[in-house]
This record gives sequence, C-alpha cells and structure tokens, in this order.
Amino acid sequence: MQEQLAEAIASFSDRVDYLEIRTEQSESTAISFRGPQLDGVNRSFSLAGGIRACHKGGWSFVTFNGLAELKNRIEEAISQAHLVGTETTELAAVAAIKDYVAVEFGRDPRTVSLEEKRSLMQNYNQLLLDFDPRIQTTMTGYSDRFGITYFVNSQGTSIAQERLDVTGRFGAIARGEDGVVRQGFESIHSRSDYNILVNVEEQVKSAALRAVKQLEAKPVKGGQYTVILDPYLSGVFIHEAFGHLSEADGIYENPRMQELLTLGKPLAIEQLNVVDDATLPGLPGTLKYDDEGVPAQCKYLIKDGILTTRMHNRETAGKMGEVPTGNARALSAGYPPIVRMTNTAIASGEHSLEEMLADIEEGVYAVRMLGGQTNGEMFTFAAAEGYMIRNGRLAEPVSDVTLTGNVFQTLKDIEAIGNDSVYAYGGCGKGGQGGLPVSVGGPHLRIKNVVVGGR
Repeated sequence: MQEQLAEAIASFSDRVDYLEIRTEQSESTAISFRGPQLDGVNRSFSLAGGIRACHKGGWSFVTFNGLAELKNRIEEAISQAHLVGTETTELAAVAAIKDYVAVEFGRDPRTVSLEEKRSLMQNYNQLLLDFDPRIQTTMTGYSDRFGITYFVNSQGTSIAQERLDVTGRFGAIARGEDGVVRQGFESIHSRSDYNILVNVEEQVKSAALRAVKQLEAKPVKGGQYTVILDPYLSGVFIHEAFGHLSEADGIYENPRMQELLTLGKPLAIEQLNVVDDATLPGLPGTLKYDDEGVPAQCKYLIKDGILTTRMHNRETAGKMGEVPTGNARALSAGYPPIVRMTNTAIASGEHSLEEMLADIEEGVYAVRMLGGQTNGEMFTFAAAEGYMIRNGRLAEPVSDVTLTGNVFQTLKDIEAIGNDSVYAYGGCGKGGQGGLPVSVGGPHLRIKNVVVGGR
C-alpha cells in the first residue's frame, strides 16, 4: 500500500509545493442498549482516503473511497490548490521518516464473537437497571475499532500506523419521588486489550451509584466560593479552558490571542505545570507520529507558571517561526489534519485532598463534568456532582453547580495542587471533527474566588 501511494505522489509532486495522501483501512463493532432494549448492533469495514495539496500557501483537500480513483483525485486536489494559492507556502521542516507502528495486543477484540460482546454488555446493562428502583433508564454502549493508516508525502515520509480502541460507556438516569432527575456516567477504554471490559462490575455500578446519590442533592446557593475540583474536572478544565487556547491555529492570525499568549509570559502560580504528552503509553491521545508524520512529543505548555510552548501543525509552526509539536490530528483519513491536543493534563503537586480541605470553612467540591462551554478566555462548566465543604470536611451533596470565570485569572487563583493524578478518556470536538480520542488529566485542584451558580 505505501509503495503504491508513494508511486502515485511521485508522478505529481513537482506540480505543487507539497502533497500528501492518507489512506485508512478499518473495521469496527458497536453495540448499544437503552433501558432494557438492545438499541443497535453495527459491524462495519471501510477504506477511505484523503489527499492534501498546498501551492503558494493555498490548501485543498479531496477524499476518495478506492485506489482506482486515486490519480483523478490527486489531479483535483492539485487544481484546487492552484486556484486558491496566492501567497507563500510556509511549512516547518521535518525529517523524512519511514516506519511501521504496530499495536501490541492483549486480547484482540476481533477474536471475540459478537455474541460474547453483546452478552457482556447486556449483563452490565442489567446491573445498572437492577441497582436501585429509582433507576429509570440506562445507556450502555460498547465499541471497538481497529484501523491501519498509511501516510506518504512528497518530502519522502512513508508511515503506516495501526490503532486499536476498545471502549465501554455506561450511563444511568435516576428519578426521585419529587420528580428530580439525576445522571451518572462511567467509561472504560483501552488501546490494546478487550479484557479491559471483563470483570468490571463495580466500576459499572458506580454510574448508577452517582446518579442515585445526587437525588439527595439540593441546589447550591449561588455565590463566590473556594472550590476544589476533582481530578477529572481539573483535567477537563485545563483541556477546554486553556488547551484549546494553546492550539496555534487560533493564535497566529489573532493579534488579541498573540498578546495574551506571548511565550515567556507568566500566566499562573509558579507551582502550575501543564503538559500535552502524546508519548504516555496506552492512553487515547497517545501516538508515535501525528497525521503529518511529525514524531509525537511531551511538551510543557506551562512550566513553573510560565507559558513555554504552544501546539502546532507544520504550517502554524512555519508561519510563527517555531518548532512543530506533533499536534496535527484528523478524526480519520476522510478529514484534514488540524491542530489538536493529545493527552493534556495538569502535573501533580504536593498537597493531599485532606490538606486542601482542612482550612475551608465553606466551599464547594465539584466532581466530573456534565456540560460546559468556552468563549475565548471565558468558561462555564456544569459539574456532574457537587458537595458542600464545611469546616474542612465534605458535607451534603448539592446540585446545579456551574463554575464560571476567566481562565487567565483562574490560573492565578489556584491555591493548591494535589499530589494525586488521574487520566480519563475523552472525545474532543473541533472544526467539525467531533469525538477525536484524547485524554484529560490532573490532580485535585483548589481555586479561590470561583463564581458558582445555582438554581
């Protein structure tokens, strides 16, 4: 496959400044339950590809579904690039690479029967339904996907990468006597092993437990509090509120963001370190090469409170005179790569949760995320669970906990960083490419003067 793609590129590479082809062969399975009903079973196989051409700074992207049409699609991509190119192509230099990256399998889900997968999910779904009579319905889903992506470009790179994702998603909705509805969710993910989903009954039931526990919650009284974020929510916060701001495609043509995000600028307390690390083994955002053939890296976005790096593809790095960071990612070969995060986290600090709680007379402990939005430097998140902190201890559960603020002020209002750390599976959306596998992580995080809205 790689040789065939390289031969095709060689015939056209002198007609544009840059040319690349990505082709992906994949097979996947999806099973879902809603309440007691089997909601869907899907098994699919696909071959898809995408061609990007750049000429005089103008980019084109053309997709294809079979190699028989490859040369015609390359012609289309080249002609379109010529139509839009009016400036200069600026791509940061990257050494040519030839490599094959294989998955190191545990139990390959392709060797597991569809019946076994369905039975496992049905049993977990029934656990949720039987957990408590107040559980009204459930959402249980299984998916696995194995793919091989072949990438070649006109600069001599030829890379094939295998990828496996196995995911279980478990949700429960509970209804109280007063009609209040609460939700609880849990997800489990592996890059190598179907057995990650075997014998996880307690983890599955935790989704129902969280939903039921929150039925007792009363709406939090709105105001300004010292807030402690649990590790999952601190990871989501740094991904959504700061990580997206650090993606260079939103910076290099935006003078306002260039001013706010000048490298070397102090942004946070000295104890804060933020990393985007694509090299951590086995996580959703882990990769050896990005979708432009750039080697994966671990980089500090914030080091000791100072902005040190932003995330790039080859074009943004070239235009800004910086180094590519391996953050060009596409949802599949049918989409063009854009600047995306990988595994983004706050590095662990020195404080235990007990130490962080100890001197808070009244505060809020926010757990996981139910939803949220960001608008530039402003953010609003809704926590899935909340608990009051009273006299240094966790107290009664509270609901309708929304956290609002300015990310740059919030980074300076951090008071303590936990000595624990958790990475969680996430699906990131950007530029019409939703559900890109990433992970978000961090420790417990204590922040002062957070505006908390209730009902």
